[in-house]
Amino acid sequence: MAHTLVIFGASGDLTSRKLIPALYLLHHKGRLPKPTRVIGVARTKFTHDAWRKELEESTRKFAGKQFDPATWQSFAANLFYHPGDIDKPDDFKALAKLLDELEAGQSTTRLYYLATAPSLYAPAIANLGAAGLADESRGVRRVVIEKPFGTDLKTAQELNRATHEVFAEKQVYRIDHYLGKETVQNILVFRFANSNFEPLWNRRYIDHVQITVAEEVDVGRRAGYYDTAGVVRDMFQNHLLQLLMITAMESPARYTSEFVRDEKVKVLRAIKPLAGGDFARDTVRGQYEGYHTADGVAPNSQTATFAAVKLHIENWRWQGVPFYLRSGKAMSCRTSQIVIQFRPPPIMMFSDGPRTHCDPNKLVIQIQPAEGIQLQFQTKVPDAGMKLETANLDFRFAREFTGDMPDAYQRLLLDAMNGDASLFARHDEVEAAWSIIDPILAAWQSPAAPPLETYPKGQWGPTYSDEWMEGQGRQWFDVCPVLH
Repeated sequence: MAHTLVIFGASGDLTSRKLIPALYLLHHKGRLPKPTRVIGVARTKFTHDAWRKELEESTRKFAGKQFDPATWQSFAANLFYHPGDIDKPDDFKALAKLLDELEAGQSTTRLYYLATAPSLYAPAIANLGAAGLADESRGVRRVVIEKPFGTDLKTAQELNRATHEVFAEKQVYRIDHYLGKETVQNILVFRFANSNFEPLWNRRYIDHVQITVAEEVDVGRRAGYYDTAGVVRDMFQNHLLQLLMITAMESPARYTSEFVRDEKVKVLRAIKPLAGGDFARDTVRGQYEGYHTADGVAPNSQTATFAAVKLHIENWRWQGVPFYLRSGKAMSCRTSQIVIQFRPPPIMMFSDGPRTHCDPNKLVIQIQPAEGIQLQFQTKVPDAGMKLETANLDFRFAREFTGDMPDAYQRLLLDAMNGDASLFARHDEVEAAWSIIDPILAAWQSPAAPPLETYPKGQWGPTYSDEWMEGQGRQWFDVCPVLH
């Protein structure tokens, strides 16, 4: 089956930095459906050859040692460019004419990728519909929508309505690149393809779960956008809740997109809503020192660059097990990790007495950059009586498998072409996620908001965050991954 990928926002950073390199590498590996055409659409005036030349330079940079000039030439032969304005319906009619010419009446699976500003999603979808480009009489038609999908529950619902006026839900692929990461997908395999951990994956054996997405960089040139979004919109509504869902979900009856997404949505629906004093008790917000000096940030901005939130999943598996979600800018290091902390033995018979407890067992799933899984457990120190010490079983992808870890967009683009929506968000999932986030954002703008704690750059957030955890008898797992 022939495929056509139409990228709106073709002159933007996402296209040159991620999408085209991912498509080129899929072509290089022989995994792109044949034939696959790529048509870029943007207001910039390019010819086909000028666009190809610009993309050759950027792909050479981002593909690195995997770039091969001969392979690029065979890939670039199927790159085309159409100058067009998303706000002009006539430009979509002209695009339809170009697509008909390139496809020559052949039945073709067509993918429309919205790599544009979020404000252009609805106009682009409406004009696709008006130009007849969503009609499936001559092949499957799908639309890929980048995050953020709305800025709150209301705008997400409005965008869902606008999308469903043109495309059926089965045609819609809402993308979060975190789900394309090999280590995120491996959580499903780790849990459901092994018999040793799944029996322990519940409230009887697990004390709590920590999910951290830390960024070493500050807001940089994104300050203007970031000051209107903040860390909760930027990271929690999508990345952290996605990781929570995959960690907490039940096993689907089969590994199909609808079964997987059904189980993910069930997790969100089981999360206990925060209300009243919960926002002051179960959330922490912070801002790194010097944030106000960034270009585009209001002098008195209350935007949080750090947040920690405690959530409870009220179902049989997880009742009473808190999930701690944490993310921040300008932190000690770049890391995304899930920490499963197990309950201690009921009685510790070694060391200083019958009730002395040592460091608890932990399972650490490193999403990035040191992709792997570590299991921390107690062992006896040789020739030291019954002295105990924490040891590690350490699995690293880079050590066990040869070759580079594929970029998340490779997997997601290929899945969208093949019609596998397992790693894409469904409309009810997006709305359920916003229904959890909206009350937090509202509370943080009210007089009852918790204090905005400040923290120096290069630390694990505010000192109060550590005190908050210690007050619950727990500690953050603050370890930067070792790259080797």
